[in-house]
Amino acid sequence: MYDTIIKNVRIIDGTAAPWQRGSVAIKDGRIHKVGAIPNAEANEIVDGEDLYLAPGFIDLHSHSDTSLQKYPLAESRILQGITTEIGGNCGMSVAPVSTDAEKKKQLQDYIGDLTYNWETIGEYLHLLEAQKLSVNFGTAVGHGTIRLAAMGFDARKPTETELAAMRSLLRGALRDGAFFLSSGLIYPPGCYADTDELAALAEELVPFGAFYATHMRDEGDHLVEALSEALEIAKRSGAPLQVSHHKCTRKTGWQVSCKTTIAMIDRARREGMDVQADQYPYSASATSLDSNVSLWAFDGGMEALFHRLSDPITREQLKQEAKESHAGRWGDIYVSYVASEKNAWTVGKNIEEIAKHRGVTPEDACFDLILEERGRVNEVNYGMCEEDIEYIMKQPYVMIGSDGEAASITYPGQPHPRWYGTFPRVLTKYCKERKLFPLETAIFKMTGLPASRLGLSDRGLIKEGMYADLVLFNFDEIEDTPTFHAPKKACKGIRRVYVNGVLTAKDGIHTGAKAGAILRKGVQQ
Repeated sequence: MYDTIIKNVRIIDGTAAPWQRGSVAIKDGRIHKVGAIPNAEANEIVDGEDLYLAPGFIDLHSHSDTSLQKYPLAESRILQGITTEIGGNCGMSVAPVSTDAEKKKQLQDYIGDLTYNWETIGEYLHLLEAQKLSVNFGTAVGHGTIRLAAMGFDARKPTETELAAMRSLLRGALRDGAFFLSSGLIYPPGCYADTDELAALAEELVPFGAFYATHMRDEGDHLVEALSEALEIAKRSGAPLQVSHHKCTRKTGWQVSCKTTIAMIDRARREGMDVQADQYPYSASATSLDSNVSLWAFDGGMEALFHRLSDPITREQLKQEAKESHAGRWGDIYVSYVASEKNAWTVGKNIEEIAKHRGVTPEDACFDLILEERGRVNEVNYGMCEEDIEYIMKQPYVMIGSDGEAASITYPGQPHPRWYGTFPRVLTKYCKERKLFPLETAIFKMTGLPASRLGLSDRGLIKEGMYADLVLFNFDEIEDTPTFHAPKKACKGIRRVYVNGVLTAKDGIHTGAKAGAILRKGVQQ
């Protein structure tokens, strides 16, 4: 007697093997039988109508550690077929948290208004476990967060004592089940680290079988040099390398830089290095608006940044630097979220439009918004080309990662559509329309490949004994309906989503189920 049987489906098992017709039987949250299941009984028998059944999508690059407490249903994840995600990317995780009040406030000012009534990764995961989630969740540990806890926002090399403290914090996070170390080298305080510091920390990953994932130091004019540094860190430490959201964000490098970086990764792999990458399928990135301010201005934290932006002499210097670095770019940067009602009118408008409305320069418009919102203002930035996206996506070691967050359909603001539509967009645009690869390959990039990277031996495949994370979809109807102008939508064509055997979404509607598990590296559920 099974809990559920999904019959009459085309099974894509997540290994990139050709699909096959059959049925899948679920019992106690796991897949008990795959293939022909004649005359079996179940509490529910679902006719799959000859649609495709795939493993639940695995998003190894998210930032949901900052939002799941508020949005435990994770509609932006579940309604696009994501059943497992890993937060804490780009160098900033919500733990470890320093017991020092000033450093704790610096973390809160920079990452978000969370309670921070935890200190360690382990304590944070226990809180989520008690709360219950709709999605399976694990986390990376952020280099920037570790650095902040050990030495604040100081723009300098760590002392031997501080580096030892960072190593200890990293080991503690890995023992608590963090899947990998992430860095965000365009963001403070991580940007203040040099190659030596990063290589020293990456050494700690090797005994845990963890990898180093990096939002590299530059994704524009110096992309090649940034990848060279990442490869050096991996080579010196012995840790596997994951290149986060690989892309080229400057027109001057389009169709050139990424072909060089892919060749570099190919060569490293031929030489025996473990190098992989992830990617989101959009030509625009998204981050905080304060990323347009020179990094030296963050020395000391967000309050120090606000002070510098308010000081006329320092502000003039920062304006000149922004003017030089952003020539011809302000029109491509759109405000996607502000904390206040006063500036809600700016959402969906680019910096040039906002500057014209206010009668100021684009630099002043940007800096004023950062000050008025106390840093709680986000952007969408159009900087990539389709040719590069396709070239990177076709590589066999590139998996899909959204760089998004768990949120509701009624989330305020206008976030990047990758929050809601990343995985169906790959199926719709790049598999079905552009025909970059077969459907089985697309599913592998979303399931088996990231599961292997994370060391998840019991998820990511449709195989007997695996947890029953499943997505039933109509390939003819699937569509990434979230757009930049209207991102908060369920994707079309996804009929059912199961998390640990529990029906969590049906025909674009969340069931309210919270069957998600908290995942810890090296720990079986």
